[in-house]
Amino acid sequence: MEFTHLNEKGEAYMVDVGIKPVTRRVALARGSVWMKRETLELIAAHGVAKGDVLATARVAGIMAAKKTPQLIPLCHPLNLGSVAVELKLDMAGSRVEVEARVSLRGQTGAEMEALTAVAVAALTVYDMCKAVDKDMVIGDIYLAEKSGGKGGTYIREKNRGGGPCRPAHVSPLEE
Repeated sequence: MEFTHLNEKGEAYMVDVGIKPVTRRVALARGSVWMKRETLELIAAHGVAKGDVLATARVAGIMAAKKTPQLIPLCHPLNLGSVAVELKLDMAGSRVEVEARVSLRGQTGAEMEALTAVAVAALTVYDMCKAVDKDMVIGDIYLAEKSGGKGGTYIREKNRGGGPCRPAHVSPLEE
């Protein structure tokens, strides 16, 4: 396997996608923010002093997907067709689950946009709740699915090895 963003001298460059066909491309990424149960309950009750945590994180994730080429070197600017960010409270797992789905018609995929959306949405949850819970952990950000382009469809297998990154006070997740 070779890296596509390095030339024969090992120098970084932006890959030419101009000759690739335009296809529908979709990427789905996921991640989590583990926290104390009391913090999760505060979010659910809309009791966080900075405002509606889930609504703010959703907008932050959408904005982040749109800004991905400005954040990630050599990432192509894309004409995104859709960005959807969902956040769900998992009381049993003591976490906020974050999911981002990005779609477009283009010559390169939207994996980085979906991953960036999840990361920034999770960081926003952390930022809005850090005054009440400094033990929060952001982790398990991964590409769950992608479709379109030469690579076709990819669906991540469950239990690929390694454990989730979570604080000691949080019980293991069920897969």
